[in-house]
Amino acid sequence: MGTILEPERPHHTGSGDTVPSTMRTDTPADAAEQAMTARKGGAPPPDLELLVHGVGGTTPEEMLGDPRTSLVTGDETAAVYRRADDIDAEQRPPEDREGPDRDGPIREAYVWCNLTSGNSSRALWLLLLPFMVANLAHWMRPPADRRERTVRTYGLLVRLVALTLTVLLIAGACEVALDLVAWQCAGSADCAGGKSWLGFLSPENHGWWSQPGRRLALAAVLPGALTGLLWYLSNRTWSAYEASPPLERPVDESAPEAGNRPALCLPGFWYGRRIVARLRAAHTAAGFLTIAAGLTLPTTTHDRKPGGSGLQDTAGWALLTLLCAGAVMVVAVVCYRGRSETKVDGELDRITITALPGAALAVLALSVLYAGWSRPGWVSTDQLPGNEAFCAIAIGVGALIVTMAVCALVLHRAAPGRTPLYGLAGPAVAVLACGLGAVLAGGVAQRFADWLDGGGTPGEGPGIAPPVLLTWLATAIPALLLALVVLLLIFTVRVWRVRNRLLPTIMDGYPGERPDPVRTRRIAGTIARAGLTDSARGSSAPSRC
Repeated sequence: MGTILEPERPHHTGSGDTVPSTMRTDTPADAAEQAMTARKGGAPPPDLELLVHGVGGTTPEEMLGDPRTSLVTGDETAAVYRRADDIDAEQRPPEDREGPDRDGPIREAYVWCNLTSGNSSRALWLLLLPFMVANLAHWMRPPADRRERTVRTYGLLVRLVALTLTVLLIAGACEVALDLVAWQCAGSADCAGGKSWLGFLSPENHGWWSQPGRRLALAAVLPGALTGLLWYLSNRTWSAYEASPPLERPVDESAPEAGNRPALCLPGFWYGRRIVARLRAAHTAAGFLTIAAGLTLPTTTHDRKPGGSGLQDTAGWALLTLLCAGAVMVVAVVCYRGRSETKVDGELDRITITALPGAALAVLALSVLYAGWSRPGWVSTDQLPGNEAFCAIAIGVGALIVTMAVCALVLHRAAPGRTPLYGLAGPAVAVLACGLGAVLAGGVAQRFADWLDGGGTPGEGPGIAPPVLLTWLATAIPALLLALVVLLLIFTVRVWRVRNRLLPTIMDGYPGERPDPVRTRRIAGTIARAGLTDSARGSSAPSRC
């Protein structure tokens, strides 16, 4: 259990109910008003000690050592509790707060065990890990005063990087399903013959599904299901965490102090219902359009060859036009900010969040029909046409991150301070997010190619092989694992050294207590482990609302 001691910091409380083990119904506004009244009375604010349990979880009664507790703030997922006798401590004079068991700071227990509990389906949220890391890049922007254009450009670049992550992950799924399975393996009599579940796709059977376009259309079910899963996870998170708007406390942006107001104090910081819904629609549409492009590009490549059908060629160009128009719409929706952190934005772009994914899904359906059009004599050879898109994605991501780094440096020079990496922490985290997505896509493609190819070596001979870029990305996995092991060893040695250095001084903080070697070692270890994160405190300045 960790302890955070905040001296001389008043805490918002409720109405003073002392009913044990009940859920408080006071609003944060009532609590703030009562705490302000107590401060106006002249009494010094009491010290506050916040107790935070570990990953094992516990109850507020056990943490506070009292069977009678009351909720201060929070809900069933995460909440802060006090002893029922301490619920109105700010409203009492100092002499009434003295007692045999009240001579220290007022204790509060933060219970967060339900954040990590749930069914096994929550493991699917790991698919959103690259996007979670990309979100960190937005909040790690260097502070800036009156540089709205640069700030907006930085935010736009982060959103575009996240959009490329969606394209990369769905393109990786298309590589596995469309290229490795439907195009290369199912198009080879040797590979399809060794996989009973691919026998009906083999060209040796001369069946309805033996044509390459129809195989691609069938294989598009896998990346389509992945896109739907990402939409479901995003929508579930949005419904859970963006359902209740915070209290409206508008901030005057023209006020001199507004520029230095901590972001945690801004009402719009805690409520992104509109922008999250709009970005979810854009990312879903981008996923569907990526699949449609994976179907259309190889098909139009065949139709443009000599001897191809003019009608099919015309239909292909029409689909490519729709794909380009859809891509422009997606980027336009991502570029439109429409959110101010200084006020709560309660609107919802219902037409956008419904029409954009629906239109992209319609384009995907047309691409499936176009790919399934009969083309006698079409044979799949080598790799799927259009695999060069992975190189284009890599170049585009690199250009976005470099531009984001330039914006971060401009913001850092305008307001130099204790900012990690001279303002480049955000771009560095964006690189990490893209690296996670790239390694995930490359690793899955490489492993699937190994499985399909049996004892062959991907990329050598006529065997099944992913694009070279994905193979190189997959080779980074052992190096990353080795780096993680080295970091773990460094942190372990550091914790061990700090713990040994703290052991002789622990009892100095507990005068009058009986020495307990086990408890002393536990406290020293907890402080040493907490130092791993405290050493990075320069990444964020303390804020006070």
